[in-house]
Amino acid sequence: MSWDELYLETCCRSALHRLVLSGGTGRPVGPPPEGRMPDFRAPLKDRSCLVRLAEMGLARQRKDGRFEITPDGERRHEREILSMRRARRRRQG
Repeated sequence: MSWDELYLETCCRSALHRLVLSGGTGRPVGPPPEGRMPDFRAPLKDRSCLVRLAEMGLARQRKDGRFEITPDGERRHEREILSMRRARRRRQG
């Protein structure tokens, strides 16, 4: 990470990782309307992080309302999230 990059809070790093995991499907926008029974297929509550990631250029919102990762987001994910996983494996192994 360089000094001029904005810091990603833990919740936003998690949202960035979920964007990678969602692939071409993308991430949904928000939770189900109030007053309805929870539907575990419904969108998750990470909209504020997805919006922040989009403002940073790490994600974008498609015309269908779903969010997807950008090339900059993929690079940031590689650098911040996958590198931590590799370091953890080296320490364990």
